[in-house]
Amino acid sequence: METVEYIVETIGKLVNIPSPSGFAHKAIAFVKGEAEGFGYSCSLNQKGGLVIHVPGKCEETIGLSAHVDTLGAMVRSIKSDGTIRFTSVGGYTMQSIEGSYCTIHTRDGREYEGTILANSPSVHTFDDARTLERKEANMHIRLDEIVKTEEDVKNLGIDSGDYVSFDPKFNYTKSGFVKSRHLDDKASVAVLLGLLKEMSEGGLQPQKTIEILISNYEEVGFGASYLPKEITEFVAVDMGALGDDLNGTEYAVSICAKDSSGPYDYELTTRLINIAKEKKLDYAIDIFPHYGSDVSAALHGGNDIKGALIGQGIHASHGMERTHKSALHNTLELLKGYVMQ
Repeated sequence: METVEYIVETIGKLVNIPSPSGFAHKAIAFVKGEAEGFGYSCSLNQKGGLVIHVPGKCEETIGLSAHVDTLGAMVRSIKSDGTIRFTSVGGYTMQSIEGSYCTIHTRDGREYEGTILANSPSVHTFDDARTLERKEANMHIRLDEIVKTEEDVKNLGIDSGDYVSFDPKFNYTKSGFVKSRHLDDKASVAVLLGLLKEMSEGGLQPQKTIEILISNYEEVGFGASYLPKEITEFVAVDMGALGDDLNGTEYAVSICAKDSSGPYDYELTTRLINIAKEKKLDYAIDIFPHYGSDVSAALHGGNDIKGALIGQGIHASHGMERTHKSALHNTLELLKGYVMQ
């Protein structure tokens, strides 16, 4: 199987494993199994994140990361009519999830399906169906169970603090587009697994030892706040956001020079740009004003590192996202150039 096809197949598997921030154990286990299958040893940190160990030709250690946690929600409270109020996990608009199918995960392992709706969900019966502000207080989950009261819902084992995951609606088109929720950042996790696949099957050893962190709290801001002390420079592989006055596309790898946390390391970012030029990749240098990454968390956590950020271009981030297999290829090739230099 070609590596890009493996990456796309892996994205499809990953997005269908529920993993809102703090509830990523099944996705972490999947990634661990893939990495170990390629012959690499793994360990878990105290937060439940995964560290994949890749021996290099020298002891100097660099870090790579991608995050397997996604946007989601938690049950906030159960209303008297048996509908459910929720609280957001991660940052997104209510418009982006209105009408979405979801799953409630109880703490004893049961799962229940539902739909996320506005409190005025029909133009036939609500005067404010079009104008009601879409915010948490005006939204609810309609549970697909025969429930009419709060007690009915609690009898199912559902309670406040239960996680809610969103149906990803994954689709891979004949024209090479990957459409799904949670490409941020499961597309990058799959790219890193593609890198491990190529190194393992090709007998390739990177110049420097690599610690790959698959973080599980990035969407809430502290995924990579702690790193092993031996890491000297750290590259987060995350999505490249697309929008007005930005340079990236769904076909290119984005190299971020600055986001909301400030500029990324000048020397390391320049090195990545030069690798992209030398390999004649489709790439873009960009500024992301409403964005933070695992590198941001690592720097705020006091880690002594050089940091940079790259990733495949993703359209409609934190919504119904889309990228193209060519962007996955360009991201993979930039990573190979970086770790093999």
